[in-house]
Amino acid sequence: MTIRVLLADDQTLVLAGLRTILSAEPDMEVVGQARDGQEAVTLARDLDPDVVLMDIRMPRLDGLAAARTILAGGSRTRVVMLTTFDLDEYVYEALRDGASGFLVKDLPDEQLVSGIRTVARGDTLLAPSVTRRLIEVYTRRAPAQASLPPGVRALTPREVEVWRLVARGLSNTEIASELFVGEATVKTHVSRIMAKLGARDRVQAVVLAYQHGLA
Repeated sequence: MTIRVLLADDQTLVLAGLRTILSAEPDMEVVGQARDGQEAVTLARDLDPDVVLMDIRMPRLDGLAAARTILAGGSRTRVVMLTTFDLDEYVYEALRDGASGFLVKDLPDEQLVSGIRTVARGDTLLAPSVTRRLIEVYTRRAPAQASLPPGVRALTPREVEVWRLVARGLSNTEIASELFVGEATVKTHVSRIMAKLGARDRVQAVVLAYQHGLA
């Protein structure tokens, strides 16, 4: 299956570089390029890409607002934010609004490609150590909420345990090793956790865990 990618960045050189990298992959197709957030919203609606690589700072409509607009419409499109270290204060907001993760712009080509594949198959960008570290830092900065999501009370003790491990950034394989269970069992637990929490994906489950002091 070909992964259809929309690029959104106001820097021509960045767009050209991303297009060159992704076009060299046999399973990827760059279906469009946007140079501002408003154009990204329009192209996402018209082209229905699998993944949008969205820069945070763009003219007319910034990347956060553009991502929020795309995701609010119930689109199946997954949004990955492109950031630099000096913009990391925006990461939490993007994750809270439904982004599937974020990538640092100077990431090695193979990690960029791998990240897009990860998101396209429905997973989230939580594996790289830099992502784990930044999610921990910026979700801790978010104001704690007094009440837990209603679905938390429906979680079994084992599901709470798995949720905490997910929030630490562990993969399903790592969780299986930690709990001495099969990976398929972990996948089932994670699916049930997200359903009970009403989380769009794994990232939102992590954000909820930090918001409510469970991680």
